[in-house]
Amino acid sequence: MSTVLVSCTGSGATLHESSTIRRVDMIVKMNHGDFWKTVKMGAEVAAKEYNVDLKFKGPQNENDIEGQIQLMDESIKGKADAIILSASDYMKLAQVTDRAAFYKIPVISMDSEVASARVKSFVGTNNYEAGQMAAERLVMLTGEQGRIGVMNFVKGSKNGDEREEGFMDYIARYPDVRVVSVEYCESDEQIARTLTRKMVAEHPEMNGIVALNEVASIGTAEEIQKLGIGGRVKVIAFDSPDKVMELLQEGIVQATVIQNPFNNGYLAVQQAVKAIEGDDIQERVDTHTKMIDLDNMLWPENQKLLFPFVR
Repeated sequence: MSTVLVSCTGSGATLHESSTIRRVDMIVKMNHGDFWKTVKMGAEVAAKEYNVDLKFKGPQNENDIEGQIQLMDESIKGKADAIILSASDYMKLAQVTDRAAFYKIPVISMDSEVASARVKSFVGTNNYEAGQMAAERLVMLTGEQGRIGVMNFVKGSKNGDEREEGFMDYIARYPDVRVVSVEYCESDEQIARTLTRKMVAEHPEMNGIVALNEVASIGTAEEIQKLGIGGRVKVIAFDSPDKVMELLQEGIVQATVIQNPFNNGYLAVQQAVKAIEGDDIQERVDTHTKMIDLDNMLWPENQKLLFPFVR
């Protein structure tokens, strides 16, 4: 599967012709972290290109579902022209998403889906395939009798659920591989460290672990390093924050599944503008994933994904 960076010039020419400023609110899972900063940068490039007044919003913590609902309500009351939502909970954000549609505010789902038939488009990773990709690599590393842990993030988050489902379905092909523990760290690095330590203590035979988002990856890998079992316990991470890339080079992380957060942000804004203007839009826009390890991280096309702002 190839991954293509969005060109920020020359695309969507008809969208550029309007001089009308559209107000688009982007509501993400939390307002910090390398992944969301990169999403924001991609969105800002598109906002400038398509004459959009972009409001980037998110709660402090990814498990603050009520905070996300409140931000959605604020956007509805503020009469945004469109809303881009990365839902922290698949079911709990559905009602407020339907409410936005009732007020004729198109909603674009980004990164993580929401249980609403009123969403115009989903922009993001095929998370089920990403989970399978992570499982395939971990089985290669741990063998067909591996003992594996899973560090998920927020229970009920659609992208986390899909990654876990894809991972488990792939592991099921190997009857002698055992998943010894599945934990949820609430997208909190310290909780991920604590749960990793618990996993290792309860399952000393564990020889592999997957962490399913950026925050889980940092906390899990750092604890594996602290416990002095890096290399013996193979780590598959998600995303490419600086800390994960450092740990990859140090041999603590063996590989990381990287998404394309810049494209997520850019294309979500592009889809939002099309929805505002009543144009036909794709039901799903797959921004793809790629497995990065020490062997391929320096390939030029992968450097563009890992460091999209370095010219």
